[in-house]
Amino acid sequence: QVQLVESGGGLVQAGGSLRLSCAASGRAVSTYGMGWFRQAPGKEREFVAAISWSGGNTYYANFVKGRFTISRDNAKNTVYLQIDSLKPEDTAVYYCAADTDARASYSVSAYSRDYDYWGQGTQVTVSS
Repeated sequence: QVQLVESGGGLVQAGGSLRLSCAASGRAVSTYGMGWFRQAPGKEREFVAAISWSGGNTYYANFVKGRFTISRDNAKNTVYLQIDSLKPEDTAVYYCAADTDARASYSVSAYSRDYDYWGQGTQVTVSS
């Protein structure tokens, strides 16, 4: 079993930045692909970013390119999502997830069905 705990969310003004963290416990996630998703009120959960277990490959949703950066520190069993130039439409609960089948060093997935473990989420609220 893998437990994922997100942190770093909060209330921020438009144009500001946040760094979300996802700490894993119970099992090392150093060989798992990791992803971030978000769900805004009244909307379906959507893909944000993913990173391969090696950290050598990343993939982003079109709407976040240039503003979001996903990274990982396998020694700390932690994945990060740096969010810059925040917009009110970025308001959502942000979830991290682990893909245990992403065995290739370059493997990433944008599909929630590929992820086996999910955190409880951290709220990001952006005021205009």
